[in-house]
Amino acid sequence: MKWIVGLGNPGSEYAKTRHNIGFMALDELARRHNIAIKQSKCKALVGEGFMLGSKVALIKPMTYMNLSGEAVRAFMDYYKVSLEDMIVVYDDLDTELGRNRLRYQGSAGGHNGIKSIIQHTGTQTFNRIRMGISRPEPGYAVVDYVLSKFAKKEQPLLQQSIEAACDAVEFSMDHTFEQTMAKFNQ
Repeated sequence: MKWIVGLGNPGSEYAKTRHNIGFMALDELARRHNIAIKQSKCKALVGEGFMLGSKVALIKPMTYMNLSGEAVRAFMDYYKVSLEDMIVVYDDLDTELGRNRLRYQGSAGGHNGIKSIIQHTGTQTFNRIRMGISRPEPGYAVVDYVLSKFAKKEQPLLQQSIEAACDAVEFSMDHTFEQTMAKFNQ
């Protein structure tokens, strides 16, 4: 089973914020493939179904961003799934809005959700789709920025990024992640 983890924070106050772009991508995947993400298990909301003939689980950790690894570990242990079949989709300050970067290993790069996943899995080697949210203007606190909503003028780039992330996940269903990176890294 392939499992896609979208990072974000639970609660309506965070729903459309930059930090929740991973949740937004999972919502689009769920829409495209008619998968309901509503089962509460493994410290997450989970939706199971099929994507292009492959069994998948779409996972939104409900632990808040900084503890995302708890949900990843709980899902791994309960379902006995491999990290090689996981893709984590999340926001990246160091990539401009509208662009995504795919990687299969590396440090947390200051992202607390990824830091938690590394801590709970014991490895930096797992598939990632980093969705750009750009850096804030000078003088704007990073924490306030990532918890802010996208401006109306940013919506086209946001939608482009979400569509591209979903396309990459779909492509990875029957291609290696290396092939997916080669096709979707811009």
